[in-house]
Amino acid sequence: MSSNNIPLAERLRPATLNEYIGQSHLVGDNGIIRRMIEAGRINSFILWGPPGVGKTTLAMIIAKTIEAPFYTLSAVTAGVKEVREVIEKCRNEANGIFTKSRPILFIDEIHRFSKSQQDSLLGAVEQGVVTLIGATTENPSFEVIRPLLSRCQVYTLKPLTQDDLQTLLQRAFEADPLLKKRNYNVEETTALYRFAGGDARKLLNILDLIEQSTPSNEIILINDKIVTEVLQQNIAAYDKNGELHYDIISAFIKSVRGSDPDAAIYWLARMVAGGEDPEFIARRLVILAAEDIGLANPNALLLANATFEALKKIGWPEGRIILSECTIYLANSPKSNSAYLAIDKALEEVRKSGNLPVPLHLRNAPTQLMADLGYHQGYQYAHDFANHYVEQQYLPDGLQNASFWTPANNPHEKKMVDYLNSIKAK
Repeated sequence: MSSNNIPLAERLRPATLNEYIGQSHLVGDNGIIRRMIEAGRINSFILWGPPGVGKTTLAMIIAKTIEAPFYTLSAVTAGVKEVREVIEKCRNEANGIFTKSRPILFIDEIHRFSKSQQDSLLGAVEQGVVTLIGATTENPSFEVIRPLLSRCQVYTLKPLTQDDLQTLLQRAFEADPLLKKRNYNVEETTALYRFAGGDARKLLNILDLIEQSTPSNEIILINDKIVTEVLQQNIAAYDKNGELHYDIISAFIKSVRGSDPDAAIYWLARMVAGGEDPEFIARRLVILAAEDIGLANPNALLLANATFEALKKIGWPEGRIILSECTIYLANSPKSNSAYLAIDKALEEVRKSGNLPVPLHLRNAPTQLMADLGYHQGYQYAHDFANHYVEQQYLPDGLQNASFWTPANNPHEKKMVDYLNSIKAK
């Protein structure tokens, strides 16, 4: 294929760490990934970050540098069958006498793998058949199954800084076989860097468009006016895979949390106009309803969940109305994060105190031996008492007086506390 037909981003893909731009916290002089490469021993890990920051490139550089067989799968197109076939190839490769390093299996968009697909990787990763490198734009804590996550480190990649983008722009004109033949003048870069949004691929694609739209006998000019004209169809561009994706969903959530329905609807409109996945928006509303509204208005979670289900049935474009209704309702709801704080406080206690024994009276006794050991003895069935309440120890020994939930100052939680206090007093 002629280099004229290969996108600039592909022509400039780095082949070594010295050519790699950004992520100095990982590949800098003391970066963990650089140290692994220099030691020649790569552990399985997942790269988490927005598009265009070098996840795929870094995986390819690692494989090339340590001379490891490199296999790649896309979670969009591969199923369990394809995963198993590649793992078998890796197994054969690993058993070969000419293998210098363990095969690397790179899985792009690993967050799109189903549970069964992710399960199919576990054995190979645990047995050392492959070194798994996954790439994801979504939080692995929510999208990757726990057994697989426990076998992999997670490294976060950051959007490229303005200095990184400047270095990339300079390299493009100096190293690209086509661009270095052209005369160019970089007059200003504000719009270029703004539209790139920390995404190397996006910057190079913009540069590619400018080069292609500039006659070969003319100087390539880079300024805000030209960049905007070239991208005139995307002036209000919303890249649902880029940094703007994260910024706008953040502004949306903070607006709902801050009880500003007008701002919330504006950011919702930005996402709708930009082609954001409506189910992604709905999922975030469900989380928000539990985290930020919570017990102040439990109906919020019901409505948010109903919104998610309705979107599946109705689809687009009418789904925007459903999202709008839910957004306005949540923004106007009273707020409480007491449930969110309670579970985090309890988790911290669990991490600190470990697996404390369940009190004997709370354990079931399905066998005579367990009954003889005191299981279930002394347990009082709450429904046998007035107001369906009886005071007894439910927490482990040593935590009898622990408190994890602190009710917020809103009518619903006050009512809950008043009710509990009233039945305890009786």
